[in-house]
Amino acid sequence: MHPPDIRGAARVLYSARFSIFSGGARVTGYLPVMVFLALIVAFAVVSLVAASVLRPARPYFSKLESYECGAEPIGEAWVQFPVGFYLVALIFIVFDALAIFLFPWALVLRGLGMGGVGVMALFVAILGLGWVYALREGILEWK
Repeated sequence: MHPPDIRGAARVLYSARFSIFSGGARVTGYLPVMVFLALIVAFAVVSLVAASVLRPARPYFSKLESYECGAEPIGEAWVQFPVGFYLVALIFIVFDALAIFLFPWALVLRGLGMGGVGVMALFVAILGLGWVYALREGILEWK
């Protein structure tokens, strides 16, 4: 079975064909992915090994001490942070998810039709509930 006719850059993904077994099932498009994955892993391993071999190893007390942005580390490490930091981070994640899913959806909107518009409207409505909750609770007001 051959892949459907694809236009543009996507055709490159289907250009590499190889058999796992002779006369067996054909795997299409995975060879380039596996080659890039092997190159990425090899680069990471070679970089880490080269760094550990080439670095100077001269440990002394100041290097082994905790670094706190130039300030002397004083007191306990367990300090309570205001909950506002976490709430702002949660709101960021909610609206980052909106951006991640909204832009690719806008690129393929014509092919999706009204069903795609309805599903995205539901997604935006659910995230809108998060926005209303954040406004009602005063999360976005910095105190």
